[in-house]
Amino acid sequence: MHISNAFEPVAVTTRSGNDESVHFGAAVLLDAGGSVVGTLGDPSVPIYPRSSNKPLQAAAMLDLGVQLNSRQLALACASHDGTPAHVEVVSSTLSSVGLDASALGNTPSLPLDWEALEASLRSGGSRSALAMNCSGKHAAMVATCVRNGWPVDGYLERRHPLQCAIDAHIELLAGPVADVGVDGCGAPAHVFPLVQLAAAFATLARQQGAVYTAMTTHPELVGGARRDVTRVMRAVPGLMAKDGAEGVFAAALPDGRAAAVKIADGASRAAGVVLAAVLAHAGIDIDPSDFGEPVLGHGRPVGRVVPIVQKLA
Repeated sequence: MHISNAFEPVAVTTRSGNDESVHFGAAVLLDAGGSVVGTLGDPSVPIYPRSSNKPLQAAAMLDLGVQLNSRQLALACASHDGTPAHVEVVSSTLSSVGLDASALGNTPSLPLDWEALEASLRSGGSRSALAMNCSGKHAAMVATCVRNGWPVDGYLERRHPLQCAIDAHIELLAGPVADVGVDGCGAPAHVFPLVQLAAAFATLARQQGAVYTAMTTHPELVGGARRDVTRVMRAVPGLMAKDGAEGVFAAALPDGRAAAVKIADGASRAAGVVLAAVLAHAGIDIDPSDFGEPVLGHGRPVGRVVPIVQKLA
């Protein structure tokens, strides 16, 4: 199967009363028993979950003995906005093992949050590893290395004992991994079917362990106040959710119901809207129109992303 054959229309973007763009994608909905009860496109399509993998990676690091408080663990699962509150927690993870930002191997970046970005630029700030949205995961990775007596240098290499252990744990949660590439932050990026991502989230949510508790207790640390990932967890009590680059989004409830979405063109603006629509099909009280960023015209809203999830197969 060619990947392009796995997708179908899942959302349209409107502007001034007209449809402007169409987003194709795939989605899967699991019931409490783990059975597939709804699909859009082909849920067996292999994808890079990208940052939606972070809860799985964090679970692996806990299994390896890393010691993180709930806020630090939430940041290990996060694609954070780079606000002072986010950066402070990441720094605390590093300092807990006697390290600082120089130990981080992730790609330097500016904050995602526009207020934090403007404040950084006004003060003469520049791209840094600490402000980058994946720094919480990387801080947890180096802390795990310290905990196990492994070298911090080279912790992103595929053959490093940290990454080998994470690989094994991801396969334990998600099933077989088809391939491993390189993520935007420099960490290994795993490839496996969309349905396996939903199943892994269902497992973590049913366990209601430390990862689930940290994410659902601190949704503002997992993303940011204006981000869909934070807003969807606030809208649905008990929901664990995580977005990923290139239009990936996954979520699960402690009763085992779970969903995962991949937008074919990588447009993250559609992922949260479609995820909310899929969750609504599971009987969850959520309004898809509450998610996604507005389409702007001359700086004001003139349209939005609308799901076209009429019925799941």
